[in-house]
Amino acid sequence: MSGSTPVGNEGGQEIVEQADKGPDTGQVRAASTAPVTDREVDQPRIAAAVREILIAIGEDPDRDGLRDTPLRVARAYQEIFGGLAMSGPDALTVTFDVHHDELIIVKDIEVYSVCEHHLLPFHGVAHVGYLPNEDGRVTGLSKLARLVDVYARRPQVQERLTAQVADALQETLDPRGVIVVIEAEHMCMSMRGVRKPGATTLTSAVRGQLRNAATRSEALGLILGGRK
Repeated sequence: MSGSTPVGNEGGQEIVEQADKGPDTGQVRAASTAPVTDREVDQPRIAAAVREILIAIGEDPDRDGLRDTPLRVARAYQEIFGGLAMSGPDALTVTFDVHHDELIIVKDIEVYSVCEHHLLPFHGVAHVGYLPNEDGRVTGLSKLARLVDVYARRPQVQERLTAQVADALQETLDPRGVIVVIEAEHMCMSMRGVRKPGATTLTSAVRGQLRNAATRSEALGLILGGRK
């Protein structure tokens, strides 16, 4: 897991922290007001490929239950991978100067993504927190959930997803610190391979002042609820 460092253990689950990219730089960037829209994927090409997969596994793509499956999969991929046409910073369209300088955390944001290694789903929850900058600039709470969704709706690995959410928040709002924790179950571990349903992977990405041991411990305590 390149660029990752184990930072602790909560309830027998390893927390993997993404390495900080370096010192914070730059001024607050104005959030774009451009609409977030999905690009059209090549649905006929996807449908043709799915049909070939069905034939390759020994199925009949023309039987009743499968006749419309290739097109259904193509339409599903349009939605599932819609984040490829979206920009994370553009999801943070609303900011406010409210002069709030304490930690803000949105917990239990549902995450649905697709592991890029086997194209199988992983799902769980994301917890996103940040310390506003000295100007007290904050974003709408729902925008944090939208930010997670933008990066989840792509072929992903959990470690990169965690880091992308943290980096977009850091670069857009220029807060004093950011913490993102994602807890997820991967179907590539649950239904194939080692077949360990219920196994949960925790990843974290920490930026800025929240890398300080005391503030990071406080944030993890609020996020994980003192789980042992």
